[in-house]
Amino acid sequence: MNICKWAFFGVLCSAFFLTIGAVEHGRNQPTERISGSAGDVLEDDPVGRLKVFVYELPSKYNKKILQKDPRCLTHMFAAEIFMHRFLLSSPVRTLNPEEADWFYTPVYTTCDLTPNGLPLPFKSPRMMRSAIQLISSNWPYWNRTEGADHFFVVPHDFGACFHYQEEKAIERGILQLLQRATLVQTFGQRNHVCLKEGSITIPPYAPPQKMQTHLIPEKTPRSIFVYFRGLFYDVGNDPEGGYYARGARAAVWENFKDNPLFDISTEHPTTYYEDMQRAVFCLCPLGWAPWSPRLVEAVIFGCIPVIIADDIVLPFADAIPWEEIGVFIDEKDVPNLDTILTSIPIDLILRKQRLLANPSMKQAMLFPQPAQPGDTFHQVLNGLARKLPHDRSIYLKPGEKILNWTAGPVGDLKPW
Repeated sequence: MNICKWAFFGVLCSAFFLTIGAVEHGRNQPTERISGSAGDVLEDDPVGRLKVFVYELPSKYNKKILQKDPRCLTHMFAAEIFMHRFLLSSPVRTLNPEEADWFYTPVYTTCDLTPNGLPLPFKSPRMMRSAIQLISSNWPYWNRTEGADHFFVVPHDFGACFHYQEEKAIERGILQLLQRATLVQTFGQRNHVCLKEGSITIPPYAPPQKMQTHLIPEKTPRSIFVYFRGLFYDVGNDPEGGYYARGARAAVWENFKDNPLFDISTEHPTTYYEDMQRAVFCLCPLGWAPWSPRLVEAVIFGCIPVIIADDIVLPFADAIPWEEIGVFIDEKDVPNLDTILTSIPIDLILRKQRLLANPSMKQAMLFPQPAQPGDTFHQVLNGLARKLPHDRSIYLKPGEKILNWTAGPVGDLKPW
């Protein structure tokens, strides 16, 4: 049995080293531009195509929350903070709400952190309701559409369902008062109650400056075939196992912990970013939610993302050809991961790497400070601009009401 096992690994290792040789040879090939309209969309300039009015809210909704816990600036949910900062100085901002195409309400709903740095979503619905009550009382613009020309950044695990566990997120559903608004969120999964039609799916925040400082020379060989660092089991929150990551991460560990082609571990070394740049494939499995910063990190470091999350909706899918740059594995096929990856033709691997090397691809995944053309901020604005002009049907008749202000769990209706 052992002889067969190692003979099998020998075949895989031979495939690996043949692949690595070609990949090393191809590392310095020219980048490849995304073909067709997708590439044009990625490079669009939104300036001049829309105007955004930023509501000035009391600081208790944003700045004071951040002052209490600066860790919010570095966690993967920080998009809401940096989007606010960007819009305040963006050329698309207008101080005249009468000429605005879109209205933005800056509420930092993920900046209530546990000692371990994880966001607690339990106050978020009340906080969001309070902010909407404020803007609907002090300005006329919410009431004329009940939010249909407003957008909100909701980077929680399951967006505006405001819970980190999927069952409870589904039970809650999207906050009633956000049903007509456009949601800008990291969560994306087809046919899911927490993703409403018309939402803009964005990447999670990953610190651009930190990643920049860990870049290694381009000629460094990619000597790791498959790389992953992270949890396989979440014993604290899922002691019986099987619920966390729908069992996909557990399947990776149980099937490949002893496979020499797989460099996988729960340990998070100081060389994590450097190791990703030495890898051909980087696993991006679902956790509690389908998304994680690993997708961003893989793109930035030119490591082909292996996406294990059924029905995931990826960031800016109308502009980024994810099928061409990544590898999608059904959760049920995780036990065959080694066979699938070693069967990918070398020329296809090289093409994926050329696409990943495209600077516009990397830029679209980042929230740089200051903002730069083509970055995530601009991709969000492009998404909003493509929704214009608004259909006249979004404007309500005098006295007309659609949203139910008293719907939802009783706890959400308490004052914030």
